Amino acid sequence: MGQGHRNRADATARPPALASLAAFVMMSAIGFAFPAASAIGDENGRSGEQVYERTCKACHATGVENAPQFGDRSAWKPLLEEGQDVLTAHAWLGVRAMPARGGDPGLSLAEFSRAVAYMVRHAGGDWRDPDEEMLERIRDEEEKRIESLHERAESHDPADD
Repeated sequence: MGQGHRNRADATARPPALASLAAFVMMSAIGFAFPAASAIGDENGRSGEQVYERTCKACHATGVENAPQFGDRSAWKPLLEEGQDVLTAHAWLGVRAMPARGGDPGLSLAEFSRAVAYMVRHAGGDWRDPDEEMLERIRDEEEKRIESLHERAESHDPADD
């Protein structure tokens, strides 16, 4: 691959933090435009394994865009240390190259949270499927993360890109 080709790709690539912010803004707009989309899937919906197989596996089975691979204890270790509420809330909103809700706007927070717990258990963690108390902690962290992302967006200078 020639130097010129690599420079073109580099020039058009979006920095991961900015890509996550763009995904967050896009998913937020979908949620505001279609409020019912945020509520699709009841709290007793799909299991963590079902969500993993349907949605998460596409990236976490192969490590696309540095996604921690299913069952890779060393890749998941620093993420587990963030805590179930923090990791789940950040992933729910989109983090690094991962889109909000893993790219599936039809997932409920409970379904998504069960999928995260499922992947963590297979990477050596002992997280349980979230109960109402944990879901509330995840929602609280989600609000904090949204505030943080809004502050970053407001202070972001496009000239720095």
